[in-house]
Amino acid sequence: MITTRSASACGQADFGWLQARYSFSFGHYFDPGLMGYASLRVLNQEVLAPGAAFQPRTYPQVDVLNIVLQGEAEYRDSEGNSISASEGEVLLLSAQPGVNYTEINLSKEHPLTRMQLWLAACPERENSRMQKMALPAGRVSQLIASPDGVDGSLQLRQQVWIHQVELAPGEHYALRLKGPRAYLQSIHGSLEAGSGAEHREKLGCGDGAFLQDEQQLLLTAKTATRALVIDIPV
Repeated sequence: MITTRSASACGQADFGWLQARYSFSFGHYFDPGLMGYASLRVLNQEVLAPGAAFQPRTYPQVDVLNIVLQGEAEYRDSEGNSISASEGEVLLLSAQPGVNYTEINLSKEHPLTRMQLWLAACPERENSRMQKMALPAGRVSQLIASPDGVDGSLQLRQQVWIHQVELAPGEHYALRLKGPRAYLQSIHGSLEAGSGAEHREKLGCGDGAFLQDEQQLLLTAKTATRALVIDIPV
């Protein structure tokens, strides 16, 4: 079963220095029926104004995945660690209890646009505090994050696999899923998604879809498309 969630139905925020779209309950946006999806707790797309920064904050027991779509960001923690990531790079923070984190748009002239995911982390797992990888251009599918860091992916503290898919108009891609649940997020472009040739759901730019009890996901791009597939077996 595939259930779509349109971008227009998501939570919205405009604070001047920050514009955001929330797929699940976050901050001032609260929907008791949308508190996340299994271990996927947060999926936001946010735009920080030039030179803007989040005040230091703590996170719950989560891995924080940032996909930089435009601009350059720096991330600092209260233990003196820092790392920067720019367009075409992905950063993973293994949030620690009692540690504060700050995010800064390094440009004084251009906005910072990025996707951010929070994934519930297993407390017994100890991974690197900050990990980063580049997303090579021209790949149809790229494994961004996984539990074991296979194929150069970032290592999560959870049984989740996150794929990025980039398709040209009319191009198809099939992905076998590992378990009963997954979430599909269109970053840009329009596409059709289904488990076979018969029933297909249409997604536009910024739309998402819940997948339940599907063994595979078939994607067909209607326009140039970039999307995330978050495979959540348990």
